Parts: sequence; C-alpha cells; structure tokens
Amino acid sequence: MNKVVLIGNLTRDPELQTTTSGVSVCRFSLAVTRRFANNEGERDADFINIVVWRNQAENCHKYLKKGSKCAVVGRIQTSSYDAQDGSKRYTTDVVADEVEFISTTRSNGEGDFSYEASESRPSSKKETAELEEIDDDSLPF
Repeated sequence: MNKVVLIGNLTRDPELQTTTSGVSVCRFSLAVTRRFANNEGERDADFINIVVWRNQAENCHKYLKKGSKCAVVGRIQTSSYDAQDGSKRYTTDVVADEVEFISTTRSNGEGDFSYEASESRPSSKKETAELEEIDDDSLPF
C-alpha cells in the first residue's frame, strides 16, 4: 500500500504548468512539522515536494500561496534523471489525490478572497438556522 497523509504549510507559491497535451500540473513544497522535539527542544520540519494534476492543480495555484496551510492525501512517487554533469539524480514527490485548503488568503483581480477554517462558523446567533425538535417516533429507523 502506498498512501500518504500530510498537513503542513507551503514553503513557496505554487507553480502551475501545462503539459504538451494541455493537462495542468501544479508543484509546491510543504513544510511538515515533526511530532517530537529535537535535543534543543525545537520541532524540526520536513520539506516535501507535492505534485497536483488537472482541475485540482488549477485550484491550488489559484487559492494557495506561500504560508498557506493545507492537507494532502496521495502517494509517494520516485524517479530519476541524468543531470547535465552526467550524474544520476533521484527525486521523491508526493502525487496528490486530494488537497484540502485549511487556510488560505489570495487576492484576485476583482477584490480579495479570504478563507480561514474558523470563518466557516457563524459569528452570531442570527446567522444560525433555527432547529426544529424531532420526535423519535417519526424517525424511519
């Protein structure tokens, strides 16, 4: 089984490219803090390369930026290539199947779009829908 679940912050703005066949691909790096502190009492981070394809790639490029927090579910993919100096280089990426935007702020041309996970909660009682009491006998199960 090859499955990865990560939560972290982008270390740079996402880069969007298009393949020769017109498929969108977005690349960014995610800083994921380790669970335990090191000898100095600080928590180190791992910097993991993420690759996202198609519509999700376009959404990542549009709504994420350096510092945004997101969750990624995907798989590890390794590959190699020959560098210009003739040496063989190896890469390890996470190919994302799902990207969940936990927090993001991005300016679009017509105004500012801002989303924080905490903003999804109603801020006053007036915005909360009134709930009706349901009799247990009326439930179908």
